Amino acid sequence: MTIKKDSNVANSPRVWTTLITNTAYLPGLLNLDYSLKKVGSKYPLVALYTDTFGPEGHAELDARNIPKLRIEYLLPLESKDYSNDTRFYDCWTKLQPFSLVQFERVVQIDSDMLVVQNMDELMELDLGNYDFAATHACVCNPYKKPHYPSDWIATNCAYSSGNHQQRAKISPHLLEFAEEYNLVGPPATLSLGTCNGGLQVVNPSKERYEKIISALSAPEKTSNYEFADQSLLSDVFRGNWLPLSYKYNALKTLATFHSDLWKPEEVKNIHYIITPKPWDVTSNDEKFQDDTGTFVHWWKINEQRLEAERQVDTTNQS
Repeated sequence: MTIKKDSNVANSPRVWTTLITNTAYLPGLLNLDYSLKKVGSKYPLVALYTDTFGPEGHAELDARNIPKLRIEYLLPLESKDYSNDTRFYDCWTKLQPFSLVQFERVVQIDSDMLVVQNMDELMELDLGNYDFAATHACVCNPYKKPHYPSDWIATNCAYSSGNHQQRAKISPHLLEFAEEYNLVGPPATLSLGTCNGGLQVVNPSKERYEKIISALSAPEKTSNYEFADQSLLSDVFRGNWLPLSYKYNALKTLATFHSDLWKPEEVKNIHYIITPKPWDVTSNDEKFQDDTGTFVHWWKINEQRLEAERQVDTTNQS
């Protein structure tokens, strides 16, 4: 099997990126790429892959001409035990976009996301002195996972009633742009001040990346980071990240547990956090009940993607 070389994306100074370390998330990545194109994004999605990503996965990316770029797998000197959530071992590598100084702007998005409205404004957003932009984490722990921190409760959540109505005070240069797109969420310092790492708007910078590497080299920090990358970002850049509206990283659980916040017409990007993932279940699965009402959107777009690919195959064979 011939694997194509890394893509030449030098003519794309602003890119979406998503991490792929194995084929488990490949269906999500393929649908994410399709959804970005479907909403008319002007910017390419670049798959950031590690050496653990196998040739079968490369073949799927290459067949669809999805740009790709090899990155190093990133780990701290000492990590918290994530045996309850092993996905967090991979999450450290989602910090690599801060190092990609060949780009002016990187918007890192998780492969278990689905873009349902154009959000290219994140590529044009002037970060000014902010270190990055992201949305708040939901710290309600709605499924009562016993290994989550004890302070992850509804009263500490930025999305709880009384909190989500607040808006961060932002740099004057951003006011007009933020108002046009209803861009800003609650203050970054609100309650626990924790961002969600699923979407990060980054201006790659050697200085910021060195701060990240310094933290990764400090076991007294990393051994206490409950949620890997997002814990590090919330700590190292505490209070100096630009808090975005939930709509750019609309956690599927918000639809159920923060229904007063969730407005379908606002949502631009759905994040299918936790398990199962939409590609692991179907609408005919009697054992699965989607209590969020969001899976139908992923399934619909995925079927459109598969049909489009079938048509291409038919054309090529004729």
